[in-house]
Amino acid sequence: MPGPKLRGNIGGTKHAFGTIKRLMSELFKMYKGQLILVGICLVVSAISTSAASIYIVNMLENIVADSVMEEVFKSLLKGVIVMGCVYLAGIAARTVQGFIMAHVSQNFLNETRIKMFNKMQNLPIKYFDQNTHGDIMSHYTNDIDTLRQLVSESLPTIVQSSVMVVVLLVVMLYYSLWLSLIVFACVALMLLTAKKVGGNSAKYFIRHQKSLGETEGFIEEMMHGQKVVKVFCHEEASEKDFDEVNGRLFEDAYKANAYSNMLGPIMGNLGNIMYVLLAFIGSVMVITESTNVGFMGIAKTKEVLIPIVVGFLTMGRQFTNQVSMLSQQINYIVMALAGAERIFSLMDEQPETDNGYVTLVNAEILDDGVITESEKRTGKWAWKHPHTADGSVTYTELKGDIQMVDVDFGYVPDKIVLHDVSLYAKPGQKVAFVGATGAGKTTITNLLNRFYDIADGKIRYDGININKIKKDDLRRSLGMVLQDTNLFTGTIMDNIRYGKLDATDEECVAAAKLANAHDFITRLPDGYNTLLENDGANLSQGQRQLLSIARAAVANAPVMIMDEATSSIDTRTEALVQKGTDELMKGRTVFVIAHRLSTIIRADRIYVLDKGEVVQQGTYAELSAKEGLFKRLAERQLTERN
Repeated sequence: MPGPKLRGNIGGTKHAFGTIKRLMSELFKMYKGQLILVGICLVVSAISTSAASIYIVNMLENIVADSVMEEVFKSLLKGVIVMGCVYLAGIAARTVQGFIMAHVSQNFLNETRIKMFNKMQNLPIKYFDQNTHGDIMSHYTNDIDTLRQLVSESLPTIVQSSVMVVVLLVVMLYYSLWLSLIVFACVALMLLTAKKVGGNSAKYFIRHQKSLGETEGFIEEMMHGQKVVKVFCHEEASEKDFDEVNGRLFEDAYKANAYSNMLGPIMGNLGNIMYVLLAFIGSVMVITESTNVGFMGIAKTKEVLIPIVVGFLTMGRQFTNQVSMLSQQINYIVMALAGAERIFSLMDEQPETDNGYVTLVNAEILDDGVITESEKRTGKWAWKHPHTADGSVTYTELKGDIQMVDVDFGYVPDKIVLHDVSLYAKPGQKVAFVGATGAGKTTITNLLNRFYDIADGKIRYDGININKIKKDDLRRSLGMVLQDTNLFTGTIMDNIRYGKLDATDEECVAAAKLANAHDFITRLPDGYNTLLENDGANLSQGQRQLLSIARAAVANAPVMIMDEATSSIDTRTEALVQKGTDELMKGRTVFVIAHRLSTIIRADRIYVLDKGEVVQQGTYAELSAKEGLFKRLAERQLTERN
């Protein structure tokens, strides 16, 4: 399988520079003052480290020039004291810089995670359908960790090493042009090596970051479906698939780290070669009593050449060490840029658009039928519809009258899955959708919630085009019970209250009784305060579904959608649920999707879908009496039960 497409090579693309610029802009926007102080500390630290080599030259020059032993010791003592003060200043600067960067980096990561999570709350359902949960989670773990490495370690190292390189460069040129040229030649060779080896390493680190997200996505998927894997004895096939995914991760990680580990020894040995060359040529200069001309044109005699050669060995070593450290940061920078690109990609996702302006308000209906808005909770709701033409506002009572007229829809533009679908549900009616898997039943409910928008046609809610209704208000008017229950970490009471966050305990208990969940809840050791974890793993599937129905009941929405709500419940529990849902459905418009046709016998209208089209409609009795898809489905289920 081909590797992931790369968006550019290290250090040369506009995209990489754009990512760096954006990352730095975010950092300085939030922590400008702290980063300036860190920069000052890094400069002080770099100068203090470089000053050691410079001072060694001056100290040796004084020793060579002074033949009096007492003066020599005074000079040494003075040098030690000065060097101690310089190093103490560097230690203090590094300590302050360390504390500040720890605070800045962790706060930056904290703020980034918050921004990502808030962004995700505003993304359309389509994003989560198209991306694995494990890959999304990787943004919060692996990608964030690469930013931590960059902000807390790589950036300070780059600044400090760059300052030291500049300082040492100036000093070496001042003391000896020819010895400096040796250093520059070796450094040029080191940079060419870093470009070649580090470039390959960077390429595979980018791939590694992406393949790591893919691997985590696969693991998350397998863990979530572990029961299915075991039921169908799919362990060996899963292991084979994992070996393939993990193999790509291994290959990318192996090559990235192989090149990365290769770079350090190569750079170190090139530095050793430079050290030997400096020692050899410097010794030749001293032995032959050659003069040496520095960058400033100052002649160097034998007496001062020895200290310069000794100091140059130290400065040359420091210079190459800093260049080596800079080159080794390439990998961390590339990993961070790959992580930052993935994070920015999430942040740049188009949020769910909402151009609606019709809102849902508490309403009071007067004796003459006039609807007015109320600041108090009245139990009645109305659509508040402002009209821009004349500035007037009209109110329409929320009844649950829903119509779909000639609706076409496709999850991707070139593949339509619903064709010219028209249906209606009058207030208080129970409408059912039946059909084979993939016929379009769940798609219709996704359109009612506006999780997706239709390609053509219209959907009207109480006579109002739902595109005009704000999505939050539209979804507040719809209760939903899904086939796959989702419970959250917290108590049973918290999970029921999730349907209406300001619901009282009494309202939650009443909803549980309505859903026939109260009895099993009270038999639990802690009752409504029983803590649920891991999606309610300590409850049976039927109990979890009952809680899901109670959560919908406490929301008290006028329109209810039940998507295969009883498909995973045993017959006895289904009877309890059916009794509860009958109470829940009273006075509400209800859409039911069910494979068990026995659950929709009392439906007011049944729509039979096949390949995205409505092929039949009518009551249960009407459809059972005529030839067609519904009758075939009913006969097949009867045969399966017998």
